[in-house]
Amino acid sequence: MNYQQTLDYLFNSLPMFSRIGAAAFKKDLTNTIALCEALGNPQHQFKSIHIAGTNGKGSTSHMLAAILQTAGYKTGLYTSPHLKDFRERIKVDGRMCEESFVVDFTEKIQPLIAEIQPSFFEITVAMAFYYFAQQKVDVAVIEVGLGGRLDSTNIITPEVSVITNISWDHMNMLGDTLEKIAGEKAGIIKPGIPVVIGETLPETLPVFETTAKEKGAPMLLSHHEFYPTDWQYTHHHLAVNIATKRTDERTTYTLDLPGVYQVKNLPAVLSTIHLLQQKGWNISQEHVLKGLLYTKKLTGLHGRWELIAQDPAIILDVCHNEDGIRQMMAQLELASYRELHLIIGMVKDKEIAKILSLLPKTAKYYFTKAQIPRALPEADLAALAHEVAGLQGQIFPNVQDALAHAKQHAHKEDLVLVCGSVFLVGEV
Repeated sequence: MNYQQTLDYLFNSLPMFSRIGAAAFKKDLTNTIALCEALGNPQHQFKSIHIAGTNGKGSTSHMLAAILQTAGYKTGLYTSPHLKDFRERIKVDGRMCEESFVVDFTEKIQPLIAEIQPSFFEITVAMAFYYFAQQKVDVAVIEVGLGGRLDSTNIITPEVSVITNISWDHMNMLGDTLEKIAGEKAGIIKPGIPVVIGETLPETLPVFETTAKEKGAPMLLSHHEFYPTDWQYTHHHLAVNIATKRTDERTTYTLDLPGVYQVKNLPAVLSTIHLLQQKGWNISQEHVLKGLLYTKKLTGLHGRWELIAQDPAIILDVCHNEDGIRQMMAQLELASYRELHLIIGMVKDKEIAKILSLLPKTAKYYFTKAQIPRALPEADLAALAHEVAGLQGQIFPNVQDALAHAKQHAHKEDLVLVCGSVFLVGEV
């Protein structure tokens, strides 16, 4: 098989959550364990950091990877889903794995795939672990795909576990209360391994405290260690002043990830780095400052309040659940524009009505869909938007048509925003 044939095989032969949803979610780790055992258990051949959470885990993963790279560590980074190229999921020092590796790995593992019928995600996790072992990385930053307890990535024993936050998403699989969702995310807490908690709620804190105590895992609440005192959003950078509670020392960190929601992610990043420093990792304050300033450049992160054009400004954001949309609305309040053109597409298994009710009434709407089976048809989305929120707009069968129409009808001082689905942003 060549590379394209290999991708077709992986995408079309194996159950893939991004395409079909819950039916692809395997509720145990048996397949991942079997795959990794057949590969010589590569997950034991490198150090790792494990990151779960409803929102912010992707940004947090990339910021940590950028800092570790800057400090001179050969750094693996596993994230999902990809936006454009499958290989975005598996990177070392910001470089995607080679096409030839994907082909060779898939051919090597094909007999086992036929035997145990793993999901697409189980294969990609095993592929990433095998690549990181082959590349002899010093450390790999591993982002959880979904939940935590039963996620395929949860066969590692990390240096540190990180849980960014808990909010409403994937309730059909993780549970219908915040406590249940937190319980699934807390499944990444390992015996004796420190865990950093980014944000807590009255419903979730007791869950983390109980799990950490049961596992004998030291728990660090990041906002008890570092807290933002001020921030400024200028020239598509975010400058955040952070106070260290132990010393009351103040430091300004400038991020090339301009989304204001990074103010919430930063304390967890700093707490994780602090724990690594305590363990003897050679990471200086200069490494932290430089890594945060060049995260996008060092790791290739896209889709987080990302400006891709001017006159009119076109911004992409992968927010796709209730909490993410709330944070996007807060960001919009800081932006200056004449009129907002909002291009939105969503997948069927989200809390769509709640999300639509949060959107601005005055924007011009362009309802569309990503080209995946899970996508909600654009006409259905438009009808629901009108029904629950009184929103009106035009419908387009694909995001490229919607974007072309928005650009054609937007004033140069307008803002065109694409959001609602990771896959929609990936197609742009």
